[in-house]
Amino acid sequence: MRLFDSHCHLDDERFDEDRAETIARTRAGGVGRCVCVGSDLPSSRRCIALAEAHDFIYAAAGVHPHEAKDAPADYLDQLKEMLSHPRVVALGEIGLDYYYDFSPRDIQKRVMNEQIDLALETDMPVIFHIRDAHGDMFDLLRARGSRLPAAVIHCCSASAEMVREYLKMGFYISFGGPITFKNAATPIEASRAVPLDRLLIETDSPYLAPVPLRGRRNEPANVRYVLEKQAEIHGVDPETLADMTFRNACALYRIPV
Repeated sequence: MRLFDSHCHLDDERFDEDRAETIARTRAGGVGRCVCVGSDLPSSRRCIALAEAHDFIYAAAGVHPHEAKDAPADYLDQLKEMLSHPRVVALGEIGLDYYYDFSPRDIQKRVMNEQIDLALETDMPVIFHIRDAHGDMFDLLRARGSRLPAAVIHCCSASAEMVREYLKMGFYISFGGPITFKNAATPIEASRAVPLDRLLIETDSPYLAPVPLRGRRNEPANVRYVLEKQAEIHGVDPETLADMTFRNACALYRIPV
C-alpha cells in the first residue's frame, strides 16, 4: 500500500532535532511520496532543498496569507524562479485566512490574486489555504470566470455545499487530521460530497495530528490514520482508497504514477 501525503511542512523548525529520523519513519510507514509546502520565500527554498535531497519528496513554493504583508517587492520574480525548479510541483500555499488576520485582508487578496496569475502564467497547480474566508474566496474565484488554475483546497474546512462549488471549478479537495476528531461532523459531511477521483489526503504536519495522536507533533507517517478514516467514511477498502488518492495526487501535481 502506497500513501501520498499531499501536504506537509518537513522544513518546519519542529523537525530540526530529528528530521532525518522523521523522514525515515515516513518511508517505513508506507508513504511513497509527499509534498513539502512553503509558506514564504525562505521556507519555500528549504522545501526545495529537501526535495533535492530525497527522491520521494517534492516541493511547493508560495506565500501564505499570514506572510502576505511581508512579501518583498520582488517576491513574484523569486517565486517564478523557484517554480522552474524540476522538483517544484505546485504554487502554494496561498489563499485567505480570516481566523487570525495576521495580514490585512486587502493585502491577502492582492497577494493571492497575484500568485494565481503567476500560476496561470507558469501553468502550475495551486494549493489553497482557506480559513473562515470561503465566501470571499468563492467570490474572487468566480469573478475570474474560466481563468482558473488546477488546484486543491488543502485541509478543507468548507461546508458540503461550498465543496460542491469548488468541485464545479475542477478542484481537488484534501482533508487532514481534523477529519478524525470527535467534532468532525462538518468535514465528514463535506468529505462525503467529494467523488473519490477528486479526494486527497494529507497531514499538514507538524500541525493537526490525527486521533489517536491528537495534541502531539504530527508527521507524514501519520497520514495512514487520515486514510483509514476516509475509507470508513466512503465505505471503501483502505488499500483501494490509498491507490486512488495516490493517483489523484500524482494527477494534480503532474508526477508520474
